[in-house]
Amino acid sequence: MKRKTLLSAILMSAAALLLAACACVGPPPGWAEAVVEEPIAVAPEPAAAAEPVNALVGIRVIYFAFDSSRVQPQFDEVIAAHAANLARNPASQLALSGHADERGSREYNLALGERRSLAVKRKMVALGAAPSQIRVVSYGEEWPAEDGHHERAWAKNRRVELRYQ
Repeated sequence: MKRKTLLSAILMSAAALLLAACACVGPPPGWAEAVVEEPIAVAPEPAAAAEPVNALVGIRVIYFAFDSSRVQPQFDEVIAAHAANLARNPASQLALSGHADERGSREYNLALGERRSLAVKRKMVALGAAPSQIRVVSYGEEWPAEDGHHERAWAKNRRVELRYQ
């Protein structure tokens, strides 16, 4: 019984302290707000040579339709941005890792992942990237982006990931 009473007292005290701490609204008395009359100009940091310039280069996954290695048109601009980035930065290296969903045999999915990576590489080379800058690898179904046995998971797993090295 004493334990229950003690626990109740501790909980009530903690609740009171929490409520008292939240009761303060606004700055404390005497607090002076700083007034900035002139904007401060901050020079941007210089970008590294291999750092992407185009915002589309931030997209690092190309998705594919079921049982297909054809690049979908909505990813053409993303691939073009990566190709331009590689062309601007000859020292950059890009790894394309192809993936597949769990449907199909292990061997078939490894081949499908490779076809997907090669399809992206072909487009990049056609747009100005050097073939020696791009490495192709396939993981098939071995590294799923999302676990599950449903269409949403399968759609996330049919992909090529782009990694600069």
